[in-house]
Amino acid sequence: MILLERLDKRLGGRLILDALELMVPKGRITVVMGGSGHGKSTILKLIMGFITPDAGRIVIDGVDVSTLNELQRLELQKAIGMSFQYSALFDSMSVYENVAFPLREHTKLKEPAIRERVAEMLARVGLPGTEAKMPADLSGGMKKRVGVARAIMLQPKIMLFDEPESGLDPVTTTAIGELIMELRDQFRITCLVISHNLANSMTIADKVCMLYKGRIIAEGTPRSLQENPNPILQQFLHGRSQGPY
Repeated sequence: MILLERLDKRLGGRLILDALELMVPKGRITVVMGGSGHGKSTILKLIMGFITPDAGRIVIDGVDVSTLNELQRLELQKAIGMSFQYSALFDSMSVYENVAFPLREHTKLKEPAIRERVAEMLARVGLPGTEAKMPADLSGGMKKRVGVARAIMLQPKIMLFDEPESGLDPVTTTAIGELIMELRDQFRITCLVISHNLANSMTIADKVCMLYKGRIIAEGTPRSLQENPNPILQQFLHGRSQGPY
């Protein structure tokens, strides 16, 4: 569903991604993990089109992004949902207004249909009856769920998650992981998750990729990565302070 080929990206003169190779299979959950500053969030920004690569190719659902004009890129972006690290809800809008926003911006649905869709989506993410609440009234986990509800309103083929467990307690982290698996299993959505939460990543992932200094140094199933002898990977997985990382 997503293919990144020999992708280079410099920011502020520093090489962030170095001939990156990444394949995200359709209908599966792929987790990219690694330490801060190694390029994880840059990958999401490139896929979303917020920034452009210095070299290499981005292919999404069989389409080379570099061949698209501005209108075609916009249409492609509608097929991609994004769950931001800190939810990125509009503080001045209610839960209802936040979740309804994509439908009002990109569809011609009438208000009764929008109201029905919002209620259905909030129920799916475990937040029925919260339409009137404001973001300030919500816990961190509830904000994440509202953000996911908003992101999937246009029925995207792909969902991107930027550190979905950030700032959450262990119970809520598990619940968010279960929600991501539900998107895969019930909606057939291809999920790309950026994370440094090892326990959650190993539980939800079909494929795990280890990013180090802008390159994928190991990838495979959670079990195969546990058995991979790469010393950098093993130091990261076990949280050791001493080693080559």
